[in-house]
Amino acid sequence: MAAAAGAAAPAPAPAPAPVCVLVLGMAGSGKTTFVQCLAAHLHGQRCPPYVINLDPAVHNLPFPANIDIRDTVKYKEVMKQYGLGPNGGIVTSLNLFATRFDQVMKFIEKRQNASKYVIIDTPGQIEVFTWSASGTIITEALASSFPSVVVYVMDTSRSTNPITFMSNMLYACSILYRTKLPFIVVMNKTDIIDHSFAVEWMQDFETFQDALNQETSYVSNLTRSMSLVLDEFYSSLKVVGVSAVLGTGLDEFFIQLSKAVDEYEREYRPEYERLRKTLEEAQEKQKREQLEHLWKDMGSVCVQGSTLAGADDASAMGPSELILTRGTLSEEEEERESDTDDIDHEVTEESHEEPAFRNFMQDMRMKCQRKSNLNE
Repeated sequence: MAAAAGAAAPAPAPAPAPVCVLVLGMAGSGKTTFVQCLAAHLHGQRCPPYVINLDPAVHNLPFPANIDIRDTVKYKEVMKQYGLGPNGGIVTSLNLFATRFDQVMKFIEKRQNASKYVIIDTPGQIEVFTWSASGTIITEALASSFPSVVVYVMDTSRSTNPITFMSNMLYACSILYRTKLPFIVVMNKTDIIDHSFAVEWMQDFETFQDALNQETSYVSNLTRSMSLVLDEFYSSLKVVGVSAVLGTGLDEFFIQLSKAVDEYEREYRPEYERLRKTLEEAQEKQKREQLEHLWKDMGSVCVQGSTLAGADDASAMGPSELILTRGTLSEEEEERESDTDDIDHEVTEESHEEPAFRNFMQDMRMKCQRKSNLNE
């Protein structure tokens, strides 16, 4: 009874997939410090994250990385070998690392029981990751297998100017449409200046226009027009004020992160599943077409063989009938097949090789004689 009850016990539910957090941002915005703050916060809650460093040019990491691109690709060696500058070296290093990203995916899958979050720190040159082929490969590989969220880290202290603020928002909008993933704007360095002014600019169009009226440059007119375009972008944008140095604002960040994961499951995962299904159907259709061409080619070969050999029943069959008839043996054939264990295969092969070679030589002599007669 106890054994039966133990056998009937349900299997444990599989662990949920980890959430991949892609941290992007301008150089000097505090991405690496923010990743350090996130890792320390999660370790303090006994929920250690799986951290990946994708910046090959960083000198010192302030946090322990489970996977470090510097262990695989030597940034300075890439620059020397290919004669590249700093940015070209970073792009090439990322391209080389992307060729082995399938191994990184396997490591993440193995650790999904132990880590609830996967944090990816990207290079300081944001355009290297967002607009390169390797960045697209890495982002799509993660998003197709795990819930993925893009976190755009913004330097609040350098965005007090409305024109600079608009430039940051335009870049954030371009990344959103480039990655097509749930998006969170982290306004970092709130220990220097509070981010409430930026939130007010995003929520109140008139307040932002008043701030622009103090600017006299021609760019202010363009910024005024662009603010109208970004109004819809602001309405669905998740914004969090954080100080990576003091560690404030992280609770609100994880609340917004959970909402972004729900958004991924509700809107983005069905789209990725649809794209994957479309790709599988296209590949299956291509396989069927190739198989049909193969059958046609094999059928034409069999027909040609039947016309040359005369009334030969086996060669007149199509390829499918030929395979089926060869697969079904009669009783006498089965007895002959079963009695072949005592045959010396080396002797039989040698006995067939000599007459075959003799026939081949005779055919060659006859061909040579025909050519010589034709030439005469």
